[in-house]
Amino acid sequence: MLPAPFLLVNPFSAGWPPEAYLWFKTLHIVGVVVWFAGLFYLVRLFIYHREAEDLDPALRAPFQAQYGLMEQRLANIITTPGMVVAVVCAAGLLSVNPAWLQQGWMHAKLAFVAGLLAYHAFCYRLMGQLQRGSCSWSPRGLRALNELPTLLLVIVVMLVVFKDQFPTGAATWFLVALVVLMAASIQFYARWRRLRAERLAVADDQGH
Repeated sequence: MLPAPFLLVNPFSAGWPPEAYLWFKTLHIVGVVVWFAGLFYLVRLFIYHREAEDLDPALRAPFQAQYGLMEQRLANIITTPGMVVAVVCAAGLLSVNPAWLQQGWMHAKLAFVAGLLAYHAFCYRLMGQLQRGSCSWSPRGLRALNELPTLLLVIVVMLVVFKDQFPTGAATWFLVALVVLMAASIQFYARWRRLRAERLAVADDQGH
């Protein structure tokens, strides 16, 4: 008897071997994990890159050069390959089961994935601006931007799990509120840390 996934799809219709669905699904999940890990850390590096502008000139250049190198390696060696694997294997899954393209939840998921791809491209734009020293985003703004993939990830996972029965009740709004609260807490902590550093600097100057 075939495993449960093969009862839902017909891999032979696309000329794939019977195990194609499971391989595509496995590699798609791995690609998504790698992609999001890279996106989460990439913008965090952008924040450190911008904050390095407040260092003494003797330290600023080497720190920014190091952050720039880390950004390029993370984007080109981890984040983008993860994206490619996730997208290619997603296309493979759709070729195994093209009926998904007729379902509303898949349309919504693809729209949010398109947003993630735009976010990915925007990160490359920010990386180029940081390399040229022309980035106008503040560390605070970058922290807020860094929360966007979290929200998109939650929505995409819920669409995959619930499909056309996407929940709109109290539990969903609680989850959204939790993500927003997490983002606000990060912003509050960053502001508190900055103000604390300024107070310590003033106290140190007065002590001398």
